[in-house]
Amino acid sequence: MSDPSSGDWDVHVIEFARSRQQRMAGLIHGAPFDEVHDLPFSFVLARRADKVVLCDTGFMREGSGEAIAIKFDVPYWISPLRMLAEMGVAPEDVTDIVLSHAHFDHMGSIGRFPKARLHIQKREILSWHEAIALPPAFGFLTEIINPDDLRHAFDAAVEHRLNLVDGDVDDLLPGLHVRLGEGHTMGQQFIILDTARGSLVVSGDCVYSSRNICGHNHSGMYVPLTNAIGAAWDQLKTIDRINKAIKGDLDRLIILHDAERWKGRPVVKEIDGFRIVQAS
Repeated sequence: MSDPSSGDWDVHVIEFARSRQQRMAGLIHGAPFDEVHDLPFSFVLARRADKVVLCDTGFMREGSGEAIAIKFDVPYWISPLRMLAEMGVAPEDVTDIVLSHAHFDHMGSIGRFPKARLHIQKREILSWHEAIALPPAFGFLTEIINPDDLRHAFDAAVEHRLNLVDGDVDDLLPGLHVRLGEGHTMGQQFIILDTARGSLVVSGDCVYSSRNICGHNHSGMYVPLTNAIGAAWDQLKTIDRINKAIKGDLDRLIILHDAERWKGRPVVKEIDGFRIVQAS
């Protein structure tokens, strides 16, 4: 376990929801059609002496959040706020939120953290404003977007708490680096955290499975997503960037929708069947 006072990030993966019988073929190109999982949803808590950071936030099951959870059949859920409380973190303790992208399950709780500074790629947030303004015929692009989340981001901007990141940035916060990872969305980013056991990569939805990197049957051929609005070309370049960042060591990769539920990492707590896993 990392010591938050040492300067290294202390990192936990926090599971907060699972979808029901998700077909992997709907996420990963070439996955067997009959392969289904109750797919985990998670975010990351990273702490050091002077910072409490979330990499994504999960979503709340209320109002529009409840409607979209029903739409995508995510019946199993626990409040991200309750899971954070289990780690001794209150909403007002969170200093920063680094958002991988703007889909509802990744930024749906941002309005609950009144003091946090939000960090999201400028291309990501602006592309969704452009897409949501298109005629209804373009609705495929925005079906995983909750407009209320964009409203909360705008509120943060009015309060001067929104940082629009422009591409790759080293030390966005000390020991926390972001890399543009286009493909799943137009401006997704993945996050690199310096920890006592080396650099860890939080993939956002740049990858859904180790198969995206290793290939089916460990063929070594990168596998694109089927759940994406960007080009396969960009997806594969992003997957390659992640593979280079982890130096081919999958133990350094945090997959937020990991069907294996972070196998091999210590489970710190389990609340109502949802895991908190030590990653650093």
